[in-house]
Amino acid sequence: MRYDTGIFKAYLAGLFHDIAKDIPDEELLDICRKNCININIAEEKSPYLLHGKVGAYIAKTEYNLSDDDMLMAITYHTTGRPDMSLLEKIVFVADYIEPMRDKATNLAYIRRLAFDDIDKAVKVILDNTLNYLSLKGKPIDNTTKLAYEFYKYL
Repeated sequence: MRYDTGIFKAYLAGLFHDIAKDIPDEELLDICRKNCININIAEEKSPYLLHGKVGAYIAKTEYNLSDDDMLMAITYHTTGRPDMSLLEKIVFVADYIEPMRDKATNLAYIRRLAFDDIDKAVKVILDNTLNYLSLKGKPIDNTTKLAYEFYKYL
């Protein structure tokens, strides 16, 4: 397999995307503070959201991953962001529809949609995420709101 292909990049970003998922919240916050990784209000209230940023940091500093597209895909795989690259959308959608996930709204529909219209799949996932967080009274990352605003008319 060539290392510069989109397939390889998606594979590698997929492997790295949750590398920091099991790091405790306080440690995620500490890593960010010690390494000047920006923390927003939603991340301060829900440090779990930082696992994407910290995962990209670990991939870059400990594994010498230097591909910006892969690092962005790792960083934003949970929140999304406006105008994501195809790789970012693939990792974002794949994270949401992974086989072990079974509680999300419209999951079967989104899984089919991911292969037909990835932008629409991104929009539906962002809409579901915002609705779920609002319903549960949980903090909403502004990046997710901005991403939804970007994709809602596509």
